[in-house]
Amino acid sequence: MPQSPRHFLQLKDLGRAELEYLLARARQLKARQRSGTLYQPLRGRTLAMIFEKSSTRTRVSFEAGMAQLGGHALFLTTRETQLGRGETIEDVAEVISRMVDLVMVRTFEQAIVERFAAHSRVPVINGLTDEYHPCQILADIFTYLEHRGPIRGKTVAWVGDSNNVCNTWLQAATIFDFRFHLATPPGYELEPERGDDHEGAHLQQFTDPHDAARGADLVTTDVWTSMGFEDEAEARKREFADYRVDTDMMKLAKPDAVFMHCLPAHRGEEVEAAVIDGPQSVVWEEAENRLHTQKALMEYLLLGKVES
Repeated sequence: MPQSPRHFLQLKDLGRAELEYLLARARQLKARQRSGTLYQPLRGRTLAMIFEKSSTRTRVSFEAGMAQLGGHALFLTTRETQLGRGETIEDVAEVISRMVDLVMVRTFEQAIVERFAAHSRVPVINGLTDEYHPCQILADIFTYLEHRGPIRGKTVAWVGDSNNVCNTWLQAATIFDFRFHLATPPGYELEPERGDDHEGAHLQQFTDPHDAARGADLVTTDVWTSMGFEDEAEARKREFADYRVDTDMMKLAKPDAVFMHCLPAHRGEEVEAAVIDGPQSVVWEEAENRLHTQKALMEYLLLGKVES
C-alpha cells in the first residue's frame, strides 16, 4: 500500500516543529530567489489549482511559486471541470490525483476540501475555505518573524469579523504560544465551540476594539464582508462602523506594533488609509510572503525536509 499523503487543510495539521521548519525554509528560499539563484527541485512535478472562489494572491503565489521550483501549475475552475456539471468531489479527487503531484483547493465549506483530501492520492493544500485560511497565517507569522522576531509571548489583536482568517489566527496562538485579542461586533462573535479550548491562556475576547488593540504587538483585520456574504454587505457596514482600524487605535498598540491585512482592502471601511499606507503597515511584504512560505510548504509536502 502506498503511504498516505500529508495534507495541509488546517494550520494544526502540521506540528509546531514542522511549521517552524517551514518558516526557516521560507527564509532560505526567499533569499535564494532574491539573489537570482536557480533552484528547481520540483522539475517534472505538476500542481493542480482548483478555484471555486476567485483570487489574486492565491493564484499568483502558487502558480509563480511552482514555476520557480521548476514545476508546472494547472488553473482549474468549476466552469472548466466536471465539478460544475455535477461530478462528485470524490470522483474528481480520484481522477485528478492520479495525474498530478499536488493539489490546491480554494472553495467554500471546509468539508469540501476534506472530502477531496480523503480521496486524493497526493497532498492537498487548503487555499482558503469559509472556515480556515492556513496559507495566509503561515505567511503572516513569517512576516512578523522577519520584522520583529519570534511571535511567542506576543499579543496579536484582531479587529472585525470572526472569519476564516480569524479562526486560523486562533489556531496559531495555541501552536506558537502567543495571546490573541479578538474584538467583534455583537452578533459576529467567535463560535463558542472554537473558543472554548482557547479562552484564558491564548484567547481574550473584547467588545471594544480599542481595548483589544491596547498593548498589542500586531494589529490585523480583514474585509467586513467575506466572499459568500455579499448580501449582508450593507448591514455589515453599519454594524462594523466602530471596528475600523485607524491611527487612534494603532496609538494604543505598542510603539513598534505592525499592522497586517490579508487583502484585498477597502480603505475607509475596515482600515483607515493612513494606517494601511503608513509606516507601521507590512501588508505588501505580507502579500509577497505568500509566495515564499507556500514554496516551502509545497517542497515539504513533496520532498520532506531539505538540507540545502
